[in-house]
This record gives sequence, C-alpha cells and structure tokens, in this order.
Amino acid sequence: MRRVRDPSFALLCPEGNNGNVQKLSLDSLARQELKRAANTDSGRSAETIVGGHAKVLRQTVMAMMKGVVHSEHESPGEATVQVLHGRVRLSAGDASWEGRTGTVLIVPDARHTLEALEDAAILLTVAKPG
Repeated sequence: MRRVRDPSFALLCPEGNNGNVQKLSLDSLARQELKRAANTDSGRSAETIVGGHAKVLRQTVMAMMKGVVHSEHESPGEATVQVLHGRVRLSAGDASWEGRTGTVLIVPDARHTLEALEDAAILLTVAKPG
C-alpha cells in the first residue's frame, strides 16, 4: 500500500467510485458549510460526504452559527461528533459535554441536543445497525 503524505483527509468509498480512494479536505468542507450556514435563515447547513440514509455508515459535515441548537432527537445508531471548527455543547438529560476544534465527542445512546457555542463545523459520523 502506498503512503500518501498529504495533510488532506482521504476516504475509501467503495460504491460510486469503483473502489478508488476519494480525497476530501475537511477544512475546506467546514469553511464551505460555515459560509452556507451564515447565509441561511436557520443558521445551519449540512452536506453528507459518505454514505446516506440507506447505508450503514454516514458522514456529514454540518455547520451551525453561534446560538443555533439542533433540537432534541434520537441517534439512528452509534455516532460521534468531531469538532472541525469552533465550540459546541452536546447535552443529554442533565449531562453535557463541550467540544472544541479537534475534539471527538461520543454521542450517548439517549435523546440529545447539539448547540453551537461559537460558529462551528462538525463531522457527524453515524453507523446504523445493519
């Protein structure tokens, strides 16, 4: 296997690209979604970069402007939130966890909310039961 010495993020996407490696820049995608979110009435934006609702694995870059709250919801499977930019608060019941750039939060198996404490971009990874 050839090593790639590039700081960009690379993903193996077996479907839709004939098993080739597709390289994506999370920094670039975060900036793009932050710009989009800033120009929406809702103050948020998202783009799924791997998988989708019909797949087991889904990765989505989401951006939220400061103060935006993703309302309480259930997770469709195991999930993590990687903070790409800014600060967020993940809350479930009486517990809450703050994350900042570079932090990975493991989403609890309970109803939860996500709040942008600053303009923020995250990578949401969800693996649904097969």
